[in-house]
Amino acid sequence: MKEQRVKGWWFIRFALTLVGKKGIGEMKRASKDARKAQDQTLRSFLTASKDTVYGKEHHFEDILKAEGPEDLLRRYRERVPINDYEDLRSYIERHKNGESDVLFPGKPKMYATTSGTTKDPKWIPITEQYYQEVYKTMNQLWFYTLIMNKPKTFYGKTLSIVGKAIEGAAPDGTVYGSISGISQRDIPAFMDVLHPAPADIFHISDYKARYYAIMRMGIEQDVTLIITANPSTLVEMQNNANEFYDEYVEDIEKGTLSHSRPIPDEIRAVLEKRLKPNPVRAAELRALKEKYGTVLPKYYWPNMQVVNVWFCGNTNIFFEKVRDSFPENCVFHEMGYFSTECRAGIVLKSNSPDTVIFGHKIFFEFIHESELESENPRIYRMDEVKKGERYCMIVTTSAGLYRYNMNDLVEITGFVNQFPTLKLIQKVNGTVNITGEKLHERQFVEAVHAAEKATGNRVAFFIGFADTSKVTYRFYYEFVNADITQEKAENFTRVLDEYLKKYNIEYEAKRSSNRLKEPETALLVKESFEKFKATCIDKGYRDGQFKVNLLMQDEKRHAMFKELVL
Repeated sequence: MKEQRVKGWWFIRFALTLVGKKGIGEMKRASKDARKAQDQTLRSFLTASKDTVYGKEHHFEDILKAEGPEDLLRRYRERVPINDYEDLRSYIERHKNGESDVLFPGKPKMYATTSGTTKDPKWIPITEQYYQEVYKTMNQLWFYTLIMNKPKTFYGKTLSIVGKAIEGAAPDGTVYGSISGISQRDIPAFMDVLHPAPADIFHISDYKARYYAIMRMGIEQDVTLIITANPSTLVEMQNNANEFYDEYVEDIEKGTLSHSRPIPDEIRAVLEKRLKPNPVRAAELRALKEKYGTVLPKYYWPNMQVVNVWFCGNTNIFFEKVRDSFPENCVFHEMGYFSTECRAGIVLKSNSPDTVIFGHKIFFEFIHESELESENPRIYRMDEVKKGERYCMIVTTSAGLYRYNMNDLVEITGFVNQFPTLKLIQKVNGTVNITGEKLHERQFVEAVHAAEKATGNRVAFFIGFADTSKVTYRFYYEFVNADITQEKAENFTRVLDEYLKKYNIEYEAKRSSNRLKEPETALLVKESFEKFKATCIDKGYRDGQFKVNLLMQDEKRHAMFKELVL
């Protein structure tokens, strides 16, 4: 496919470069004195929120009387505990029901929803300040880093896979939805030309129909940038292309959108306005299939410059499946460490996993991995962490998360002046994550008990393991009734799977889109836990300290339970 530059490509590059250089310069200046940047950041958050409910309860005004940075940090740690979402849920509920000045001044701009450790999802508040300073500013800098690494990034179209911008509203009318969808919706008007399809496409509920529409609109274009957080999405896009390639070609030739997919009429009407017959492109695509058989992105998008995607942690499994499907001169740019709760920074260099964290926008603390089980762990400032060491990160943001435990194990990979760079290693404390679902042990346990009630079959022991190679979970049961058949056990898993979908919105989304496959079932021998424990003790575990999580990603322990299958 010949290079087809979008209208106004030069202005897009000029504007992003102008804004990007300014923002990167600000970050690098702040990074020369990390302690000063962190002190100013924390002090500004506390000053803004000292008259809120949370600020008064935790004596922000008294904390701000500190004589210097050390005293400020000491007072802050004394008066504000390390929190998880459940510690803050009651305050957020007050905001959701219309109350102002609870965690922060005023009310949130919106909520971003994600799975929690219980069956109730997290509603993460996004304030206007946080949105402007973190999401909007960091997006501009992120786009600039893409240009720095590949100057032709924005010459062609951008295929960006995001969630619904608006999914609903809290009781007081404040909207909730996908922060990625909101960010795409709010890009500068001069960048609208980059997207081959309107945001309506992400409101198609049937996942195959959604991917069909995305790929039908995208494969016609000269795409030079793909943005999607999880590489499992790229796998599904290619699966869709393999299955429906001939339909794409026919649609492109005629300027239509196939009616074989369940696309709502109102969305179909919006998409069809952008379509017109393109027999030249259709002929190109037919020729590619004749030549290659299976047509990969490197054939239909030969000018691809950047694929912006996660490739750290578990996501690397999916990344390895698709990396060779793209052109050799295409670079992979790590999406960087961020979650619904916190976008910590950006990745400056392509083909690197290193996120530089923005100490002038967010306040960071760290607990070393060796002290995660300690009742009184040492807390490190961001200028005290060491390269090569692993920590759990604690953040304070302008969106009302105070000393919030991110529950992520990260490794310090280096520094930009005094600001650390890091990469995600894995979730900690009972959370398993194969493809973005963040399934918590507590949700799994509750779902098992719900399945017991629904089926009338009680389990004497159960355990679940993530199988990343198969992109699924494998559930093991020892039923009280030893006569339970494999068929009945598999039915138990189907019921359990439905409860997991109810309890975890991310799990439901990944199962619905087939990024997470149907869970597998295994029956255990009698007294399976006792046999497992005996084996562990024989290998040197201390009896008094022996414990086992009921949901794990641990190949060694998984192998031990495979030996206990009937």
